[in-house]
Amino acid sequence: MTPPRYDRGDWKPGDGVFNAGAMATYTTKLADRLGALLDDGKFVVLLGGECSNLLGPALALKRRGRYGVVYLDGHSDFRTVDNDEYVGAAGGEALALVTGRGQDDLTDLENLKPYVRDTDAVMLGYREDEAYLDSLREAGIPDWSALTVIDDPAAAAAGVLAHLERDDLDGFWVHLDVDILDAEVMPAVDSPDPGGLRHEHLRQLLRPLLASPSCVGIDIGIFDPDLDPDGRYARELTDTLVDALTP
Repeated sequence: MTPPRYDRGDWKPGDGVFNAGAMATYTTKLADRLGALLDDGKFVVLLGGECSNLLGPALALKRRGRYGVVYLDGHSDFRTVDNDEYVGAAGGEALALVTGRGQDDLTDLENLKPYVRDTDAVMLGYREDEAYLDSLREAGIPDWSALTVIDDPAAAAAGVLAHLERDDLDGFWVHLDVDILDAEVMPAVDSPDPGGLRHEHLRQLLRPLLASPSCVGIDIGIFDPDLDPDGRYARELTDTLVDALTP
């Protein structure tokens, strides 16, 4: 699918999320496309874009029932008007938006707010200086920092599955922002930071999550090929994803 142009227009601080109208239209179309694949029993791999892409899967799954989300990201993306001066780029607010925090033209499409309940979300991979950790924990969303995941990726995955493989959930979706990886091994992102995972950590984390019968798909975003002119980082990322997706 072709996403809308990334257009800030005449946006200024205090105007809410920029490009929200086009994003809402795209989200609905993406949800329609994903819903057709899910209806066919497909495991979905959604490639490209940035973290607001999660809105499409979240809406598609809310139409079907009650689903969780595993949010793998170097940042919590939990910025709201309640914990910061203003909002702007939806990519920095994606977890907040899918859990119903923010303007209704993005959070309440088809009157389905919230797409994901706080109790059905988990967050992994943030750095130790995460700005919105208090808000995340006030919401009751379980979290694992990058250092915690690095220490034992398999244990982190087991904790996620213990929380989300429940009878009251129809399944879960995995969101992967590749800036969960350390800047040394993945600089081709818009916000590269030290202190992140290496590829082996990410493989060990992803394998059990994607192998779970409850997992229905994954979206992968933020990788910027313009910052990878020789394709080195794309090859390494592809190898990691193929390994993690291989039964």
